[in-house]
Amino acid sequence: MTVHIGAEKGQIAETVLMPGDPYRARWAAENFLEGAELVNEVRGMLGFTGTYKGNRVTIQGSGMGMPSISIYANELIRDYGAKTLIRIGSCGGMQPQVKIRDVVIAMTCTTVATPSSTMFRELNYAPCADFGLLEAAVSAARGRDVGVHVGGIYSSDTFYDERPDLNEQMTRHGILGVEMEAAELYTLANRYGVRALGIMTVSDHLQTGEALPSDQREKTFGDMVEIALEAAFA
Repeated sequence: MTVHIGAEKGQIAETVLMPGDPYRARWAAENFLEGAELVNEVRGMLGFTGTYKGNRVTIQGSGMGMPSISIYANELIRDYGAKTLIRIGSCGGMQPQVKIRDVVIAMTCTTVATPSSTMFRELNYAPCADFGLLEAAVSAARGRDVGVHVGGIYSSDTFYDERPDLNEQMTRHGILGVEMEAAELYTLANRYGVRALGIMTVSDHLQTGEALPSDQREKTFGDMVEIALEAAFA
């Protein structure tokens, strides 16, 4: 057990999917894993371990924002031996070709700052995904009835953003979408020599103002979960 994860040794799989919302973790575990068991509920941040096609998987909520995912990723890697961590969550579209319900697979993450930023001082570190996972996710996404985009995303440290000028520059420079966790996850994975990837469903759009109704999010979320699971064990 750690400060934030109550699982015993051996209860966490080497492959961990990380949605921000702990209730999405429960939904994904119930719908995609066999024999899923609750292994963590400290602070209400639910985690479940089961199997997918015979492979052990943990689905652990990460909370919202880079400081929160940093806590869980650090403990999962250092204390529980996690080797593959895949963020599954939502993002806001930033390009006209990125539509509501599409899936974005993040190759790189742009950010203003992460909890790790002070380590780099003046260096602008560029966190990127594990290529093997990225390649496998793109392959797993082919043939699905969902739009898929691969490229750079923006990991923001604020939800209620008051920097429209910054969003304009992200859009101008080809950023596909904005979310709040992947840059720190990629940084930690690169630091510890493990694999990480971010796969996000587009739930709203910064240009058009469109938003996916809450009652439709879980159904759309399913494509992303299956892509992540297939990529993890490709």
